[in-house]
Amino acid sequence: MRIFPDCILVIALLVSSSPARAKGGFDYLTIKGPGITGEINVTNPALTADFFAFADFSKGELSPPANPGEGYQVVRVNVVTDNDKPTPIPFDQLHYYPYTGFVYYDGLISGASEYDGKWYSANPAAEEPFRAVLAERARLAWIPFAVLILLLAVFFIAYYRKPKGTMDKRP
Repeated sequence: MRIFPDCILVIALLVSSSPARAKGGFDYLTIKGPGITGEINVTNPALTADFFAFADFSKGELSPPANPGEGYQVVRVNVVTDNDKPTPIPFDQLHYYPYTGFVYYDGLISGASEYDGKWYSANPAAEEPFRAVLAERARLAWIPFAVLILLLAVFFIAYYRKPKGTMDKRP
């Protein structure tokens, strides 16, 4: 009769892990917006560990702002391993306006909630890690350009410093 307590333990573990996943713990974010070519993937725990990382939806919705400013599309993604193949599953989407402090919650990707399609106040704790991600991306974007300029400068200097050859005078 040892099987019965083991089954209860397994069920308890499964049930206790489900609510924790619903409150956040995303594997990564994809971000699109001004200054970003394509999209970037972010795994910073300050932005992925908590469902309320960008806005505390329980504080209630706001009236739509007249001009929210520049915003970034954020898709929160979980990775599910099926047959040893990781598959990204988008969970939800929001638009984050770090410069004016707003969040527009587009909603769940495969479903709906009472928070969908509403404006919320941004969580101030998200601003610093979000800006750090953008700054890192900007630094990485300049590296190929800087290498190109450096190579051009080396070739330019080498070309003009080459010894001047004397011309052969043949009779």
